[in-house]
Amino acid sequence: MAKKLDLVGVTEVKELLGVSRQRVHQIMRDHPDFPEPIAEIKAGKIWFRRDVVSWARRHGRDVTNNG
Repeated sequence: MAKKLDLVGVTEVKELLGVSRQRVHQIMRDHPDFPEPIAEIKAGKIWFRRDVVSWARRHGRDVTNNG
């Protein structure tokens, strides 16, 4: 059985953070400590959910690991 990876793209990041897609891109640009994506595919950048949640909590954002 394949291992399930909890990955998120920009759409899921915007939902986790409660911001627009444009704001996600601005956050990525303006916050050098925002996690680096683990991959970039044709659909866009991909992160581990836990990395984005951890970053958000360090920045005082109220997020859950469930998105």
